[in-house]
Amino acid sequence: MSEVKARDEIEEKDKWDLSKVFETDEEIEKYISKTKELIDDFVKYQNHVMDNAKQFYKILKEDDTTTRMIEKLYSYASMKSDEDVSNNKNQELVSRISNLYNEAVKKTYFLPIEILKEDYSKIEAFMEEEPKLKEYERSLKQHFRYKEHTLSDEEEKLISQLGLAFGNDEETFNLLTNSDLTFGNIHNEEGKEVELTDTNYSIYIRSKDRKIRQEAFEKLYQTYKQFKNSLSSTLNGHIKQNVTLSHIKKYNSAFEKSLFKDELDDKVYETLRKTVHENLDVFQKYYALKKKVLGLDEIHMYDVYTELTEDYDKTYSFEEAKEIIFKAIKPLGEEYRKDLEKAFQERWIDIYPNKNKRGGAYSGGSYDTYPYVLLNFQGKLDDVSTIIHELGHSMHSYYTRLNQPYQYGDYPIFVAEVASTTNELILARYLIENSESEEEKLAAINHLLELFKGTIFRQTMFEEFEKYAYDLVENDDVITSDKLCQKYLELNKEYFGEDVVSDDLIQYEWEKVPHFYYNFYVYKYATSLSAACDIATRILKKEEGALESYLEMLKSGSRVSPLDTLKIAGVDMTDKKVYESAIKMFDETIEDFKKVKKIR
Repeated sequence: MSEVKARDEIEEKDKWDLSKVFETDEEIEKYISKTKELIDDFVKYQNHVMDNAKQFYKILKEDDTTTRMIEKLYSYASMKSDEDVSNNKNQELVSRISNLYNEAVKKTYFLPIEILKEDYSKIEAFMEEEPKLKEYERSLKQHFRYKEHTLSDEEEKLISQLGLAFGNDEETFNLLTNSDLTFGNIHNEEGKEVELTDTNYSIYIRSKDRKIRQEAFEKLYQTYKQFKNSLSSTLNGHIKQNVTLSHIKKYNSAFEKSLFKDELDDKVYETLRKTVHENLDVFQKYYALKKKVLGLDEIHMYDVYTELTEDYDKTYSFEEAKEIIFKAIKPLGEEYRKDLEKAFQERWIDIYPNKNKRGGAYSGGSYDTYPYVLLNFQGKLDDVSTIIHELGHSMHSYYTRLNQPYQYGDYPIFVAEVASTTNELILARYLIENSESEEEKLAAINHLLELFKGTIFRQTMFEEFEKYAYDLVENDDVITSDKLCQKYLELNKEYFGEDVVSDDLIQYEWEKVPHFYYNFYVYKYATSLSAACDIATRILKKEEGALESYLEMLKSGSRVSPLDTLKIAGVDMTDKKVYESAIKMFDETIEDFKKVKKIR
């Protein structure tokens, strides 16, 4: 790709159209003023929230209106800021909207408190008096689920104040691992001495030169070894805070608290974990293939990230990528195709990198805007996959907002990656079946293999380790660096098997994983991919009703629980068959690679 352009050098057709949100600065200022007025006016309802049914309905609607307006403002401000992170005017707007949000929180804090002071029977009586309140029935029931975990006003206020002191362990972890740790120098492919960092490690551990991989691996983890006590203390502090707060809030454990918001018990996680353990031979089969392809006598931990294929250097224009995507999504039907065209026709997408543009990619927007997509398209095969992934999110948002009222106009986090990953899988299968060259086909297969090994198995292993650490604290045991290192090494050996050498230094890998500060989030990557595999498989096989039920799921928002949302698409996350379907697809993709490479 050519040198990165300035923002004003990018053609308008290749930039998202934020004028559809706000056309002028004057319009923004009027909108901010109106939002402030609504926030200030809302305080009149304090101590009167539950006076009568009609007023209660009016209050809920006004609260929605204010929240929607803030979300619209924040979406616009953050996207403008992402266009050029050096633009002070846009940064200032983000800060102003953040302050506006904080002001709204302060002046509307009483609403959930006053609702929960009542028994749910009063809500039911209100619904009889004012039928319009039934629009909020599920959201109110969700709210009342937290009643047994809500303390007195003074206690909640105290916890809120203490919360300002919480979270420092994650910040300490980030500062230490991202800024303070130094890993020394290694030699690159040209034989030059270069500094190793936590960021460029991901490049050198994938080097085709095994000596570079080994040197990077050993330098990195020898450094982490020196900080094992500090980082175990940091993780211990984070876990103790979560466990203590969970018990104060009357949960049996921090794990139960994390499941509660998704309306889950531990059956989903346990089914995933057991199924993964029953199929570790497929994970190990992948590394046996890697060992053979790389021509190694034995495969070490510094070999596991090496690509199975040579660097695939073909580039695609954005128009070529778009053409591939529309061919790939054909199995998703005519309705989906027509709606997806709007993303291009209405300029939802900010396509190319420009100077000072935020890196990476995301799908954003609010209930009252387009589901915009930020890209940094550079023409690689991974960029094509990123487009269809982010558009999966955007189509999920588009259908949800089109078919649900605001209070159900978002989808639960438990299902957030399903639509995007379904798209990604459908693209990969299309490329495998329709590639114009062996290199392109192998690159598509390799991308899919990396997705499976890094998500289904790797994230489940991470979750097991995290659960072990939490269980130590829950059982009044002591977290030590030796216990954490020993457990991590045991899990690594169990997952990778006897044919992969679990080098002793790998026991310190847990120290660099930020996900252990996300409170039982990692397994959701594995459940999302598993659900997507089940959905994509049935759609590609043209199973009767599979497509229709999937589209219905995309339109359901948060009107039902996360598990029931997926059941609309025919996916039962408590059934091991869902996870077996994903592992079967992984196994079939390994066989695809062997077939193309003529490996027995």
